[in-house]
Amino acid sequence: MTSRILINAVYEPIHELKVDVYLPTTPVKAGIIDIHGGGWFRGDKQKDADWAMRLNALGYLVFVPNYRYAPAVHYPTPLTDVETLVEWIGDQYALPTTQLAAVGGSAGGNMAVELALKYGMPAVSLSGILDIEQWLATHKDVVAKQGDTSLFNVTASAAINQSGSDDQFYKWFVTNYFAEQSIANYHAATPSTRVTAEAGPLFLANSLAEFVPSSGVLQMARRAHRQSGAFYAAPAAGAPPCKRVSGRCRRRCGRVLAAKSATSVMVGQAVFSVRRLF
Repeated sequence: MTSRILINAVYEPIHELKVDVYLPTTPVKAGIIDIHGGGWFRGDKQKDADWAMRLNALGYLVFVPNYRYAPAVHYPTPLTDVETLVEWIGDQYALPTTQLAAVGGSAGGNMAVELALKYGMPAVSLSGILDIEQWLATHKDVVAKQGDTSLFNVTASAAINQSGSDDQFYKWFVTNYFAEQSIANYHAATPSTRVTAEAGPLFLANSLAEFVPSSGVLQMARRAHRQSGAFYAAPAAGAPPCKRVSGRCRRRCGRVLAAKSATSVMVGQAVFSVRRLF
């Protein structure tokens, strides 16, 4: 299936925020918002073109936005930008939140989860930055230090290898997300503190040996378990089982490569039939 792509549609004119819209050539099943990663200080929508085309080929209307990030803006501005996109999609394409899902990796995974918490839509987060408050509280002695960011924005996500931990860099860009360094801000930005039974179904994947700690996935799972029901995925026939841990550490900017194909299948064929037990 050949994608028809509308490049650089403006969804927020005041700041000229743009989105690429991947239009299926068959009747639209539903819409998917694909949010690029980059630690809230780098990245571009073009880096997610491959994933968007995979999802679009399954018959979904896919929206890949750019959004503002540090140092120009800080939390929660990136989140308000994607919320503006949700409203724009409803106005321009008549898709309510009940017909939308969100996917993303790294910072994009965090923001996909936030959309699930706010609107109740299904979300897929691959290597999402989910552990903020607790991680910072237990890593006070780590000295924040910016890592190598050269060529990030011009390198395809699939070509980026961020195996292994780098606590100094992780602390740098997580704290860089906030204009004011405070426990209150860290708490407010930690998704697990706001999981309720009204949250959308979630698929969360991390590797055990990668840049983004998997502790955030465990926090989300524990919080969901304490609610009135558990979240679980029901993959379509032939789809690989949903796993938290990937057998590979090579990442595509927050996406575990080994989970990439499985996630595309899961999103395209099953995410709208993911069930919640309450």
